[in-house]
Amino acid sequence: MAAATSGRRYARRHLAARTGLYLAAILAALLCAAPFLWSLITAFKQNRDLYNPQNNPFLFNRPATSDHVLYLFTDTAFLTFVWNTVLVGGLVVLITLALSLPAAYSLARLDRPWSGRMAIGIFLVYLVPPSLLFLALSRMVVAVGLQDSTWSLVLVYPTITIPVSVWLLMGFLKGIPKDIEEQAMVDGYSRLGAFLRAVVPLAFPGIVAVIVFAFTLTASEFIYALAFVAPTEEMTVSTGVPTQLVRGDVFFWQSLQAAAVLVAVPIALVFNWFLDKFVAGFTMGAVKE
Repeated sequence: MAAATSGRRYARRHLAARTGLYLAAILAALLCAAPFLWSLITAFKQNRDLYNPQNNPFLFNRPATSDHVLYLFTDTAFLTFVWNTVLVGGLVVLITLALSLPAAYSLARLDRPWSGRMAIGIFLVYLVPPSLLFLALSRMVVAVGLQDSTWSLVLVYPTITIPVSVWLLMGFLKGIPKDIEEQAMVDGYSRLGAFLRAVVPLAFPGIVAVIVFAFTLTASEFIYALAFVAPTEEMTVSTGVPTQLVRGDVFFWQSLQAAAVLVAVPIALVFNWFLDKFVAGFTMGAVKE
């Protein structure tokens, strides 16, 4: 009898603990999703609904309208901004991988007395604030004739993405046993062949982390995009949207929120698609020396 009573008490405590855990998780999810939900609702609100402080910001107090979303596509160069962002982000990702993978491999695998100091020096480059560099970089951009061009961002952004990508990939590659590539070399592959066929597939989570990091960083960067690109048709989302939708003291607030939602949703979907590999890339590389 006592055992049955104790078992029921334990079951009740276990149920209460699980219920509390799920309620806390739901509450945390709602708090995290609140800004996105607010942006989504705001994008379809009328001006009179939005600017009345007595109205609930999470409800449609007046009928919803799609005029502000249509304005984003018909009266601004939003699609051009999105294309420029995808183009710049894709090219920067390719350049970052092409340079950071060999650099990380050489620093992680080739035992040289200067490897550690060079790795630290590469990472310190990433810590320099962009606000201190854009004047010097602007001189370089003008010297190569890429001012007011999207290609100037393709030239400059790898200086931000490569240092931290090298550091990240170094930690991940150190977690891959050397025996794997040595066995591949015994089987007849060159060092390059062993790297491409044996090491790169195992380093895929770290590569995914670099891809996500490099693309999101280039898509959200503002200072260089504002300093180097002035023509509307060459702008990316980070500068084009606020430039065309913030005019003096007039804010096209609903269109701004629509642009934020339309840009955030695809990135969030891709991020969640590769979430496991992204987390593995960061955590496995973080614990290596």
